[in-house]
Amino acid sequence: MAAAEHDGSGRNRGGAVTGPGERLALNRMGSFEWDLDAGALALDGAGLVVFDLDPDEFDGTPEGLGLRIPPDDGNRLAEAVRAALDGGAETYGSYFTVRRRDGVDQWTHTQGRILRDDGGTPRRIAGIVRDATAELAHATVLRKLESARARQATIVQRTTEALSRAVTVDDVTAALTGAGALERLGADGLALSLVENDAMKVIALSGESLEILAERRFTRLDGSLPLSRTVLTGQARFVTSLAELAGEFPLLADYLGRIRYEGAAYLPLIAQAKAIGGLVLFYRRRTDFSPEEQNLCLGLAGIVAQSLQRALLFDQEREFATGLQASMLPRRIPEIHGGEIAVRYHSAWSGREVGGDWYDVIALPRDRVGLVVGDVQGHDTHAAAIMGQLRIALRAYAGEGHPPSTVLARASRFLAELDTERFATCMYAQVDLETGGVRAVRAGHLGPLIRHTDGRTGWPKVRGGLPLGLASAFEQEEFPETRLDLVPGETLVLCTDGLVEEPGTTITQGMEALAHAVRSGPQEAGALADHLSDRLWERWGSGDDVALLVLRRAPDPGTHRAPRIHQYVHQADPEGLSEARYALRQALRDWGMPDLADDVELAAGELLVNALLHTDGGAVLTMEVLPEPVRRIRLWVKDRSSVWPRRRTPGEAATTGRGLLLVDALATHWGVESRGDGKAVWCEFDVPVSLHGAG
Repeated sequence: MAAAEHDGSGRNRGGAVTGPGERLALNRMGSFEWDLDAGALALDGAGLVVFDLDPDEFDGTPEGLGLRIPPDDGNRLAEAVRAALDGGAETYGSYFTVRRRDGVDQWTHTQGRILRDDGGTPRRIAGIVRDATAELAHATVLRKLESARARQATIVQRTTEALSRAVTVDDVTAALTGAGALERLGADGLALSLVENDAMKVIALSGESLEILAERRFTRLDGSLPLSRTVLTGQARFVTSLAELAGEFPLLADYLGRIRYEGAAYLPLIAQAKAIGGLVLFYRRRTDFSPEEQNLCLGLAGIVAQSLQRALLFDQEREFATGLQASMLPRRIPEIHGGEIAVRYHSAWSGREVGGDWYDVIALPRDRVGLVVGDVQGHDTHAAAIMGQLRIALRAYAGEGHPPSTVLARASRFLAELDTERFATCMYAQVDLETGGVRAVRAGHLGPLIRHTDGRTGWPKVRGGLPLGLASAFEQEEFPETRLDLVPGETLVLCTDGLVEEPGTTITQGMEALAHAVRSGPQEAGALADHLSDRLWERWGSGDDVALLVLRRAPDPGTHRAPRIHQYVHQADPEGLSEARYALRQALRDWGMPDLADDVELAAGELLVNALLHTDGGAVLTMEVLPEPVRRIRLWVKDRSSVWPRRRTPGEAATTGRGLLLVDALATHWGVESRGDGKAVWCEFDVPVSLHGAG
């Protein structure tokens, strides 16, 4: 290429005004050549400038650069060159520092090409050196930006994850104010408000000294405070000094002296183009909000707004669903004589997907009461609607005076004739609180639990039929009755399966947990219902509806001068006899008549064994002190058999038939009385004269 021609101004005709060396120097870049055999290092003028060396300071050797290169950097640079030479590389490069004469460390970069002879022996190195300070400073800025972006991405990810599990408004506030929430948001304090009509309601606060904001939980949405202004305008506001806002918002002056924050981000919460609330993120120290930080805050506000909108919608649906279901349940429980009743209902927390659980208490003819718990298949408003219709129908059939088996058979037919494919399980019991008789029927439902007067619990075997609806579809409308006895002071517990079912456990475990909770609970029906709700429903969670009904027959202690005890002995309970004998002995000791214990206990044992062996069902044992002027102990054993016992004369080899003979020998009097659907065998014992003043 021909040399460029120059005009008189020194500018060549091609337009260039600098030579190659000058162009390198302008970019703080110089060149060198290193004679490896001679150990001579030649630096051009630009290279000397890079090293901040004067020509007369540099001796033309690599060691002469030690005047500006710190020893550690010099060793690292020498190692890089040695590795390239020994490894057969053609080039090398390395960053190091140059300590300039003004004491400032300058990042420098060198790059060299190794020239070898035909045998591969390195002879010379030609290369460049340049000031890399600006380059590395830019890289540092980039690294900081990348770090900030990574941190912001983490904040968004963690906040989104936390709020993704929020279902209700309370869940949202818990996610924003719980442990680690402020750290997750990258803030030092937080205030969250919702728009309610023409006001702002503070629903969540987190951070030191922010409790002052709770003093004015409601504020007018009139722009008199920064957050309300933000909500009205829909424009976020970022401030690094809250004190500067006092002039614009005089009401804020009341808070500034007690709020220990300097900066804040006031963010509108907008969902579907409507402001639903506002969020304030507080910072103790804040000098500025970069564009990236502002975008982060706006992104967080968007995430919170969407979560709040979903939660508000859920709460509205929940309120609708629970209102619908509440309207289907009885508004009041009829008063009963001879006992106390408590009912509890808990809805599953799944929006509109409420279940069809229900309870009912029905006043029946002849001072009886009907108890119902049931569950319609499904968890939706359709199940709730079916439940309301079925509850009313069953109540009508029971109120007509039909026996329990007929009530469920008619209810099953009613459900089968409805325009639905749903079925229902049900437990129905008619209770006579005067006698304690219970007629129980089941339709695919959990049976009752009874707590006896001594604290024991048991699940009596109540025979059952198919669920309502299915029984009619399969033409098997048979619901056999089971007769139970509820003695004074005993408690009957009916519930739906939501109280005994927990994910990951069997229903047997849940039934055992319920029995334990009943045993350890208080005596009164209402207190026991609350105890079961706290211990079981709150522990199991909100996966299913729960209907709970507790009936306690009133205790019958008699009077101070004529006390009385009752004990139920189940036919299938092997320990019942020994526990009944113990209860009799303990009562006689408490009444001051321990000398009668042996005779009474023996007679009671014979009467109970006779009832349990020769009748179908359990027996109710009653012992009382007859009131003055009679001073006798009377023992009753009631069963549901109409067959009266006969006193026989057994042969010498007979093993049975002596029970009534023993009773006749021990007691002063004995006899049999008819008791409606059964009989009662009784015997009396005279109280010795020495005990007349006792008790």
